[in-house]
Amino acid sequence: MRRTLISLALMLAATVAGLIWRLAPLHLPWFFYKYGGAMLWAVALYWLIAAILPHFTSARIAVIAAVVAAVVEFSRLWHTPASDAFRLTLAGRLLLGRFFSLKNIAAYWLAVAFTAWLDQ
Repeated sequence: MRRTLISLALMLAATVAGLIWRLAPLHLPWFFYKYGGAMLWAVALYWLIAAILPHFTSARIAVIAAVVAAVVEFSRLWHTPASDAFRLTLAGRLLLGRFFSLKNIAAYWLAVAFTAWLDQ
């Protein structure tokens, strides 16, 4: 139970940081704005999975988070009227994004690996 609560708190912190990163007028350079936000999304994903599966090792959580992040990124290549309409909303942009990028997957995986290392 303790691990679940800590993971939820860290997920909430990463989510708040990500929202501030993306929505507040921080005037960050484009590179940091783009990939910092993506990395914070992946960190929040890692902690969500850690909260759901508290008995898993950090390595197993990292593999699951990396796969989920890649699946979400590849889902951007699939277009339906409903998914495209959702991706135009703020929630859709923040949760799923709009455009496919292999660089995003690299940023997600780097963030997940670093978070798993910290989690150990």
